[in-house]
Amino acid sequence: MLVFWKQRLVFLAVPKTGTSAWASALAPLASMVISDPPELKHAPLYRYNRFIRPMLDKVGAGGMETLAVVREPVDWLGSWYRYRQRPFLDGRPESTARMTFDAFVQAYCQGDRPAFAEVGSQAKFLEPRPNGVAVNHVFAYEAQTALIRFLESRLEMPIAVARENASQPATLALPDETERRLRRKFAADFDLWQAARRQ
Repeated sequence: MLVFWKQRLVFLAVPKTGTSAWASALAPLASMVISDPPELKHAPLYRYNRFIRPMLDKVGAGGMETLAVVREPVDWLGSWYRYRQRPFLDGRPESTARMTFDAFVQAYCQGDRPAFAEVGSQAKFLEPRPNGVAVNHVFAYEAQTALIRFLESRLEMPIAVARENASQPATLALPDETERRLRRKFAADFDLWQAARRQ
């Protein structure tokens, strides 16, 4: 999570949406960088609303806006799948080694997910709060130019971002039935991404 005090902007770090690259590019410009623990670095909107926003409000941060990036849901799951194939997870319940992407997505669609498929939901991460707090600016991961243009305007300086923390390539094809099930069960995630593409 990055806080830009003067610009009244908070960049929420949705996992698997290039947050490491954005943090590297923008950290020198930020007033506050929350990089640890992961529960705060990747604080969803409800946690920001409950813990971070009240703290900022108490020191005069009225009107602080939030920004987030979301990724096409199949691609987002593919990033999790590839990340959890890394050797450092071998033998752990979170590992997806020696597993097909289809098996991973099928497990993700279950009501009671195994540890390797417990990766959350982008729509849940950014779900508006009962008190009316919602993310002000949501950009599609695939629309980097629009996001850079927005940030350059808001931060009033040119921004260059390089790719970081990329996982190894893997086959991410899904059978039609699996994709239909995913789209049906996580329609909110697909709707969120489609709305972000129209920004």
